[in-house]
Amino acid sequence: MYRSLSQLPEPSADARAHSERVSDLLRAQIAEAHGFLPFRDWMNTALYAPGLGYYTAGARKFGADGDFITAPELTPLFGRTLATDVAAILAASDKRHILELGAGSGKLARDILAGLDAMGAKVERYDILDVSADLVDRQRATVGNDARVHWLTELPERIDGAIVMNEVLDALPVDIVSRRNGEWFERGVAVHEGRFVWAESPIEDDELRAMAEMRFPAHIDYYSEINRNAERLVGELARRMQSGAMLIVDYGYPAHEFYHPQRSEGTLMAHYRHRATPDPFVWPGLSDITSHVDFSAVANAIEANGANVAGYVAQATYLISAGILERLAEAGEPTGETYIRQSAGAQHLISPTEMGERFKVMAIASRGAIEWKGFALRNDAARIAP
Repeated sequence: MYRSLSQLPEPSADARAHSERVSDLLRAQIAEAHGFLPFRDWMNTALYAPGLGYYTAGARKFGADGDFITAPELTPLFGRTLATDVAAILAASDKRHILELGAGSGKLARDILAGLDAMGAKVERYDILDVSADLVDRQRATVGNDARVHWLTELPERIDGAIVMNEVLDALPVDIVSRRNGEWFERGVAVHEGRFVWAESPIEDDELRAMAEMRFPAHIDYYSEINRNAERLVGELARRMQSGAMLIVDYGYPAHEFYHPQRSEGTLMAHYRHRATPDPFVWPGLSDITSHVDFSAVANAIEANGANVAGYVAQATYLISAGILERLAEAGEPTGETYIRQSAGAQHLISPTEMGERFKVMAIASRGAIEWKGFALRNDAARIAP
């Protein structure tokens, strides 16, 4: 864990200049807000400001040269294994369509399609919705000339088929609420001697306070994130999903673990050049900022919009149940280079000390019977009740 700026790799002169442009914009927003900017607004600008934010400015994010490595970057086995349940979703849907949100480099789309093709599962259309023009260019290069793949600029009004989201909800801007000595505050950002610092203001958002009062453990000083953007997004997807199902892969906890008394300072993290730090103000525009997912809140938002939680389990259990080891066996001789490389990737995905337990897979269904393979060994959907 790297906790200070001095412990992080130095950015290039161009990257440093870019970060300063983002910082100037943030300082201007703070000044316009009379010295206090709610953290959700600070995070939204740092990540998504047009042409400047981390996800919108074109910096390389994924892989060894980026800031973090996602599951599709580790091995094509991830997407090919997810394809097993995607095929089941399509078989139970009115249309054989797939919608992926936040498609990263495009490798997950490529690998899911390859897995479906290998199974002989028909796909009519694969839609991608992404906020980053730079990533869309990378996705186009990755998937090649596959005529089934299309890019959207907004959510379809009606969704039939499979929805896929891998590490999307954790990067949505969060509110942060604090309770000290029985008083409630919203956490935000101020400027002190040119630097970004935490600040607090008495909370005025009744909805936000009510959500915190319901979720926080009682009688102790506490602060944590509430991701209303994630809840609104999944609720909207559930409302528009007329047939089929949704697969969500992300890191997080059910509510009783997310808002545990010992987790009294939340889960917010920044990621820069494969280093993690709890300081979200490190190199604005160059660092990713994330918060763990409250899967109970996600489940409530989904069920309030007419869908239901069909499955929830740790990523390791899901992938093993869905057949990742069988997919690995198809990679060739165990002594071959391809097999060894894919085996290392699979191990990272299912190891409890890596991604296997920290990441969860949640399935959301609208209607129709779906033969889930990934939840055949275990299904902990009951655990995510608040």
